[in-house]
Amino acid sequence: MAKVLCVLYDDPITGYPTSYARDGLPKMERYPGGQTLPTPNAIDFTPGELLGSVSGELGLRKYLESNGHTLVVTSDKDGPNSVFEKELVDADIVISQPFWPAYLTPERIAKAKNLKLALTAGIGSDHVDLQSAIDNNITVAEVTYCNSISVAEHVVMMILSLVRNYLPSHDWAKNGGWNIADCVSHAYDLEKMEVGTVAAGRIGLAVLRRLAPFDVNLHYTDRHRLPESVEKELNLTWHATREEMYPVCDVVTLNCPLHPETEHMINDETLKLFKRGAYLVNTARGKLCDRDAVARAMESGQLAGYAGDVWFPQPAPKDHPWRTMPFNGMTPHISGTTLTAQARYAAGTREILECFFEGRPIRDEYLIVEGGALAGTGAHSYSKGNATGGSEEAQRFKKAS
Repeated sequence: MAKVLCVLYDDPITGYPTSYARDGLPKMERYPGGQTLPTPNAIDFTPGELLGSVSGELGLRKYLESNGHTLVVTSDKDGPNSVFEKELVDADIVISQPFWPAYLTPERIAKAKNLKLALTAGIGSDHVDLQSAIDNNITVAEVTYCNSISVAEHVVMMILSLVRNYLPSHDWAKNGGWNIADCVSHAYDLEKMEVGTVAAGRIGLAVLRRLAPFDVNLHYTDRHRLPESVEKELNLTWHATREEMYPVCDVVTLNCPLHPETEHMINDETLKLFKRGAYLVNTARGKLCDRDAVARAMESGQLAGYAGDVWFPQPAPKDHPWRTMPFNGMTPHISGTTLTAQARYAAGTREILECFFEGRPIRDEYLIVEGGALAGTGAHSYSKGNATGGSEEAQRFKKAS
């Protein structure tokens, strides 16, 4: 029997919900492009419930315990005295979410002698040292596509919020003001702007499709070029490199995975390539950007706005400069953990566990590492190596709380 260690974010400060704003979720069977939604044998939760916090347990306890497995759920994940670190030593499976990641560093993997599966309840497995997983024959899997549209919607919201100066304007109204000039002195129309995405996979392409009706000029760069039919449909301009695309764009959105080739790809030098007053949106991973370079660009006006819901590390320390930059649109990492998305990634987590325990193949699109090599989606999107360095700084959030 297996020990499953699951790291989830804390319950709401008002307590675990007893009711919800809406009754149920819209029904769907397939994602855009035809991939089926997760297909576990059963689920033990009601779609629309809060599943991603500690009390929600991803709806897994009944299934795991009825099959003789042990489930440990905690939000205490950072530092040598954390519950996660103590329980990891004899864990067979670790489940974590990108929003509150349990960083599986080389040091932690070295201690986890029984670890066979690192499962991401969501998308993005950069909180796992993929090189150590490869070297130690640990399977890494994630629930590909489960929250891609959730994130794409968030990107569009953030672009509009920045360009239209929505958040400062809302603050004036909330605080009793009517300061129209203060609001509009930093507000523009999105129409006819040049908007580009770094990566046009499931999320990036969904962003492009949602922005097309705004009558903007769309650009993208990706290691895998889109089919000509899609480029013509959306009137896309392809750029062979990121550096070629940056100077053209009024808005840049980052939608690529974090791995050694993309770590800190936004830095002091690349920001010099941006138009003065460009907007940058990052819902991918905080470590794609050099933290202090972005802060400097915001202070100088090289960037007119920065929005994202990803930080490094997560949770971000209380003194992280992105919390206080002018014209920022930062949120905690929430774009991919709506109640809608949670139903899908909880079901996908259950599907992956069923396959693992029953000795059935895990879907190729869910795989990141298998059999000592990058596999499936991992082989398509990631490179070997470790992107977890520096994650221990997350302890400072806990100490400051």
